[in-house]
This record gives sequence, C-alpha cells and structure tokens, in this order.
Amino acid sequence: MKVYKFGGASIKNAESVRNLLPILKNVDEKLIIVISAMGKITDSLVELAEIWFYENENIEKIEEKLNTIKDFHIQITDELILDKKNLIFKTNENIFTFMFSKMMSMPSLDFDFEYDQIVPYGEILSSGIVSAFFNQEGISNRWVDIGSCLKTESYFRDAHVDWELTDKLCHKVLNFEREQIYVTQGFVGSTVRNLRTTLGREGSDFTGAVLSYILDAESLTVWKDVEGIFNADPKYFKNPVKLNAISYHEAIELAYYGANVIHPKTLKPLQNKNIPLYVKTFLNPEIEGTLIKNFDYVLKLVPIYIFKRNQILVSISPKNFSFIVEENMSRIFAKLAELRIKANLMQNSAISFSICADYDKVKFETFIDSLKNDFVVKYNTDLELITIRHYTKEAVDSQINGRSVYIQQKSRNTARFVVK
Repeated sequence: MKVYKFGGASIKNAESVRNLLPILKNVDEKLIIVISAMGKITDSLVELAEIWFYENENIEKIEEKLNTIKDFHIQITDELILDKKNLIFKTNENIFTFMFSKMMSMPSLDFDFEYDQIVPYGEILSSGIVSAFFNQEGISNRWVDIGSCLKTESYFRDAHVDWELTDKLCHKVLNFEREQIYVTQGFVGSTVRNLRTTLGREGSDFTGAVLSYILDAESLTVWKDVEGIFNADPKYFKNPVKLNAISYHEAIELAYYGANVIHPKTLKPLQNKNIPLYVKTFLNPEIEGTLIKNFDYVLKLVPIYIFKRNQILVSISPKNFSFIVEENMSRIFAKLAELRIKANLMQNSAISFSICADYDKVKFETFIDSLKNDFVVKYNTDLELITIRHYTKEAVDSQINGRSVYIQQKSRNTARFVVK
C-alpha cells in the first residue's frame, strides 16, 4: 500500500485535476490519496472566518466572500463532472447551504474553534470533487471523511493526534478488502465529539505521514509543482541545485530551520518506521524527484540556503541590570508559548536575551507590552534570517557581503545570520 498526497497547486483548477490522471491510470495497488484544498481556497476560507468573527454585522461582505468561494467550486465541478445528476452537485450544495446558515449566526468567543469549523471545508469540497472525477474516469475509489478516523485532542488550529484511537479507527475505516483506493483530506481531524480540528498550516503532508505510519505504507509520495527539494527556493535563488537524496535527519534539520517543502511534523513518523518519502512533481511524473530515507553512508551535499523574510529581532534585558536567570527565562518562554510565538533563533548573554521570529504585529505588541514593566525591550523589524547548511566561506560571502549583520551563529554544519 502507498500513500499519495496532492497539494493545492496540483488541483488549482479543472485542467490541473485532469493532469493527475496519468499518475493514477496505471495504479494497480492499494492506495490512499490525501487531498489539500484547491489553489488558494484555504486563504479565502481563513479570510471568511476572520470577517465573520470580527465583522459579524457586515452581512454583505460575508456573503460576497462566501459566494466567491462557492462559484469557484461550482465552476470546477461543472467542468470536470459530465453527469449533472452526479451526487457531488447535491453534496456541494448542501455544504454551502450549511455554511451560509452558519455565517448568519453569531460566532462563539473562541476564534480558534470557529476557524476549525470553517476552514476544513476547503479539503472537504476538493476531495469530494476529485473523488467523483476519478470515479467518472474509471479510477474506482471511495471517499472518506478523515474526521471519522484521524482523531485529535481539543486543541484547535494546531491539534495533536490521538495515535492510539486513530490507529484503531483507521484500520476499521480504511478497509482494503472493500476498496483498493481511498480519497480523503489532509490538514483535518476531529475530536471524539466529532468537532473539526486542523493540524496546523501545511498539515496535509503530516496527514499523509500519519496514515503511512499507521497503515505501514510502502512509501509516501508528496506531489508538488517543483521537481523535488532544492538547495534553495527557486523563487528567490538563481540556478538552484536539486537534491536527489537526503536523509531523514537532514530533512528534519531543514524543516526546523524553515525550509517550506516538507512540513516539520511529517518526517518523524516516517523515520520511526523507515518509510521512504518521495517529493515529486505532478507536472512531469517521470522525473526522479527527491528521495528521503535512512542511509547507511554519509551523503555529500552542496550548501543549502533557507531564507526567512519579515523577521523581528527582540532583545530583552532586566531593568535592574541583573543577570538573565532561569526565572526571567521561564517568564519570557511562558509568554511566547501563550501567544504561540515560535522563536526561529535565540541568543543570550549575561544581561540580555534575544529572539528572532516571524513578525506578527498584534502578537508582538502584546508580547512587548507584557514585559515592559520589568524589562527593557528593544526590537528591529523588516529583517531576514538566512540559514546555510553545509556552509562554505564562499557560500556565506555570497549572501552576507554588504549587509548589516545583527546576529550570527555557527556550528559545524550550519551558519545563521539575522541581517538587514
């Protein structure tokens, strides 16, 4: 059994969905297909949730946003599904009837909860349309609501998997004696009370890893619009080099430092069972892509560049000029955890502690305000965090020369710089 995951770029319109057929036409084995929301629909649903929650009285704006989302899915369904009596049309209509009804009600006081009751419909809609299209084209499959078997605790927007219960339910729901191919959703789970939860942005990769681990998959393949993992983001770097193979350890390091090809949580379940992960392009399935697995030898790698833009650097010092001790640190980390601020880089001296993180104006205004009575807090915005794995002097010079360096850190394999 194998697991395939298709991201939003691979199903962004009807033509893209049709282009998946060559990948699946010759499949003669057990397969689980994990589907993301189409194109940028997740972003649109997040905007809808925010409008409804924060501007609930603005009915016209809510209806306009939801109608745009509805029209997008109706158009794709009309283009793909030839039989207009297909059940998918009624199913989608029922989903939007429910969503319009919900948008006319008052939200609760918990945005994270409401987010998870709205945003997953991107995956519900896309997977239903793709499943119906595959069946129409002779790729027999069964659609499954992933919430029926992937269970989480009640921590909304970044839920943790209940592995024991999920294991039990997945073996019951995903029964390969009944069907050879299943189509389901990434990113989404549910609580034991069947309330929708989400696994964090880009969590569809993680869904594929969870199912691969639990069902002892032969491999997981993540299909993207790039030919594999490169040593730098092709959008920002000239002449990037494709990495034909990397170890789980290297991939985890890259994910930790912010490489956006593989979700950070995806890799560990696969490593635990040594399940190979392939990153391939749906634009040309014949291209080899990148293989991630354990290797019994050391791979020689070129310098790998990771760029994180829109960074803030915050430096915190006690007002009484005392040392930065455990009591100070615990208070700072508690506030970071409360606000869900992830430090991308940390550095401390005797009397100060600095963090570099993705800049979120509202979160950092709250964070700084909570500390200013006891600490001197200074910060810089509009910075960039550059990480170079397997760095060389030439690699560092090519990125740092001529720029102001606020912080630099180096280890045997990794150099990191906060720059302007």
